[in-house]
Amino acid sequence: MSSNHTSPQINWNQIDTVLLDMDGTLLDLHFDWHFWMEFLPQTYAEKNQLSIEQAKQVIHAKVHAEKGTLNWYCLDYWTAELDLPVAALKHEMKHQIQVHPEVMNFLARLQQLNKNVIMVTNAHRDSLAVKLEMTEIGDHFDLMVSAHDYGTPKEDIAIWSHLRNTVHYNPNRTLLIDDNTHALRTAQAYGIRHLLCPIHVSPNMDLVDPEGFPAFKSYAEIMP
Repeated sequence: MSSNHTSPQINWNQIDTVLLDMDGTLLDLHFDWHFWMEFLPQTYAEKNQLSIEQAKQVIHAKVHAEKGTLNWYCLDYWTAELDLPVAALKHEMKHQIQVHPEVMNFLARLQQLNKNVIMVTNAHRDSLAVKLEMTEIGDHFDLMVSAHDYGTPKEDIAIWSHLRNTVHYNPNRTLLIDDNTHALRTAQAYGIRHLLCPIHVSPNMDLVDPEGFPAFKSYAEIMP
């Protein structure tokens, strides 16, 4: 996609609650891409005496078949499906986890402004735990929710009402920042008014197509 975009104009006085995705949005997505596309196939190939290409074909087909479902994000599911200790393998790679530039300043600023800051991630709790172990982002959230807590991913509009049963928020005064445009669409359909797509998910990956949603590349562009 074109890298041309206009920095979104945000009236922070109209926002009480900020919902934030994690992978790609706050953290460099290359860690997860490398794990699923390279490291896991290599481990699978060694265990099953396959070539790397054969292992990639098997795993990529399985992953593609589950896209948009909670299984896609579920380490327990993939542990059983691939007969590999997926959570333990993620721990082996944890040194590669990186926070995007300006994210910590952005989170600190939201706290200073007394915004209600909530993480809503499709990531499995085991995956969330290793990300929190390797970064300091967890210190800046009032609540951290995994879609697995509700048994439904952000691609399902039901999650936003499930979330509302957990914590009070006014959709009309809520901002969701998420690189998953499917999640942005379900949030929009639910009535969440303010929506932003971070298009720079990793220095090592292509920009995300925001599919018409307001977009930004650096948190400096949207700093309150």
